[in-house]
Amino acid sequence: MGKDKTNKKKGGKHVGRILVRILCALLGLCFGVVLYGYKILGGFNFVSVPVVSEEEYDTLEIGEDGSFTGGDVTSSWADGGHTRVYVDPAHPIIKVDQKDKNVENILVFGIDSRGTDDVRARSDAMMIVSINKKENTVKLISLMRDIGVHIGDTEETASGSWDKLTHAYAYGGVGLMINTININFDLDIQRFVMLDFNSSSDLIDLVGGVTIDVAPGEVEYANINITEQANLLGIDPPLIESSGEQTLSGIQAIGWSRIRYLDSDFVRTSRQREVATALIQEVAEMPLTDQLAMIEDSAGLFETNMQQLDLARVGVNAVGGSDNMDEYRVPADGMYTVQQDPWMMILDWDTQLPELHEFIWGE
Repeated sequence: MGKDKTNKKKGGKHVGRILVRILCALLGLCFGVVLYGYKILGGFNFVSVPVVSEEEYDTLEIGEDGSFTGGDVTSSWADGGHTRVYVDPAHPIIKVDQKDKNVENILVFGIDSRGTDDVRARSDAMMIVSINKKENTVKLISLMRDIGVHIGDTEETASGSWDKLTHAYAYGGVGLMINTININFDLDIQRFVMLDFNSSSDLIDLVGGVTIDVAPGEVEYANINITEQANLLGIDPPLIESSGEQTLSGIQAIGWSRIRYLDSDFVRTSRQREVATALIQEVAEMPLTDQLAMIEDSAGLFETNMQQLDLARVGVNAVGGSDNMDEYRVPADGMYTVQQDPWMMILDWDTQLPELHEFIWGE
């Protein structure tokens, strides 16, 4: 009897040791994945943009060159180069407190650039990616480029006349653009990701393309954009041959999303959100090994002011919310009027801001 108890104790200890070893192995694997991810993320193009308080902004002294980049910004697009972020040292990002610790708003934008030397351009597509880690949701908000805003870093400097939102980036780089958005829309954006047409195409190709339902009338206009982009890259244009649901390559998807003269800029921003949603969903459905491979392959394709830890955290939260995605557009229907000269959208701020905030943060 005593011998049986001893055997049972030995058996229990043996099973316990096995469980401990399995647990250690799993923890070691997770730790290895994290270290591997950090190693890969270190290859992204981190852009140092000062973030200062309004008090510090008044006495800011920065060197002559405020631009930093980690990627190839000297080669042509055809050789794998990309356009660097325009950082104006006179326009740092003004620090804004996060309104809800569970909700992070990140600006993802493209620029109206035609090559790696075309740096001081207008912002083309501006999209806020709102990630709610508590609710496991991802919300995409398009800001239309022709919205009339007061451009400036602070409320005092933004008290001038109306101008188009798309001009803020050309006037003062990423800092002035983010500050202008935060002031006019009462938001809390501090981080950004910037892509040009070429890097956007490459990201889509890394996931094997995206599934899009192309309308019959869109084929001709998409192919015009595809041909323009292909000529800049020095390649034969991979034209869309027919309408219907199909997998589009990177250059095809970007060409389709840039259609502007077929219908309206409202539909254009809808196409951009559709491509972004399809891309996030493609990544979310990948096995972990393929996700890691994609992360490694995409290093150098875009520029951001997020550090390694920020990228890892945002990536985990975004993939976690990929099953619960929602979209919004500013201005919403019925919440703006059109000014003809110069042409721009004048928002009904008293109705637009509360609805935008409710979409992002809820009640």
